[in-house]
Amino acid sequence: MTVSLARSTRAALTLAATAALALGAVLLPATTAHAADGDADWAVRTATSDQGTDRTSYTFALDPGASVDDTLVVVNHGTTPLDLGVYAADGYTTDSGQFDVVVGGAESTAVGAWVHTANPTVHLEPGATADLPFSLTVPQNATPGDYAGAIVTSLTQPDDAQGINVDRRLGIKISLRVGGDLAPALAIENMHVDYDGGWLPFAAGDAVIGYTLHNTGNAVITAQQAAAVTGPFGWFPSDAGEVEAPPQLLPGESWAVSVPVTDVPPVFLLTATATVGPVVLDASGSTTSLDPVTATANGWAVPWTLVILVLVLAALIVLAVILRRRGRAARMAREDARVQEAVEQALAASKSAPEVTHSA
Repeated sequence: MTVSLARSTRAALTLAATAALALGAVLLPATTAHAADGDADWAVRTATSDQGTDRTSYTFALDPGASVDDTLVVVNHGTTPLDLGVYAADGYTTDSGQFDVVVGGAESTAVGAWVHTANPTVHLEPGATADLPFSLTVPQNATPGDYAGAIVTSLTQPDDAQGINVDRRLGIKISLRVGGDLAPALAIENMHVDYDGGWLPFAAGDAVIGYTLHNTGNAVITAQQAAAVTGPFGWFPSDAGEVEAPPQLLPGESWAVSVPVTDVPPVFLLTATATVGPVVLDASGSTTSLDPVTATANGWAVPWTLVILVLVLAALIVLAVILRRRGRAARMAREDARVQEAVEQALAASKSAPEVTHSA
């Protein structure tokens, strides 16, 4: 598995790596990395040894305190001499799911610190090949489990047009399993579900199930995943279909997962379920499946357009009732006033009428 990376430096400011480290896919042992100006190139590959032949990476299984010797082969395919740096570095999984190693000069605490090269540099004339021996010694107090890193060759060249130094790196991955109790484990954390129902009141919408896979064990692990959402009481189930497997996660690493689910009816309350089947990888490439891990989360799937329409309709009904009551009260007030006026007029007429005297 061959590594390539470019890193740039301007004045005293060291920038982060500017090219991706291609360790996620298996490449041919003689893959070539070209220097920035195109007039020099070199390749790295594993050596044939007691550890194997035609290997695409280094894979070791050692107990604490044990060591192993191996060799990196470097070939100058260019037309100019090369002076390459040689060192080891710890590996990790990037946000894009690719395997990467820490940049040169960054501290390594595992494989990058346990690998020692015979020489920190190598000089290669055009067409020359060099064997670079290295040893890997596991500390006595090393924790059992899986580790990863790479042995790297590096070429730094100035780019006068840009005013920077370009650091090209090419290396090979090292996978290490330290003997002891293997305790693989995978946890589902921070699970949630979000819903977007659009503007049509009764139309189905889209849900997104999100969670984080956390390798809480001490072995490299990946997983088979499935996810679905349902309405209240398990009604209206919607399956997410095939969910892409996460990358191989080293112990302690996490991976954010986002699973879209389409055609989800707006049933007010959703229950999302994620089922993850952890898969442990060993040095030979075989896999072991563990018991599935399941997590659930609830979220709202409210048809807001329908809710707004209902609220508007309810407001109109309330307004109509209020206006009707006000109209009835006004009519009653006018009727009362008319009656009161009629009574007052009648009383006034009776007072103004002449008194009639009757004689015996």
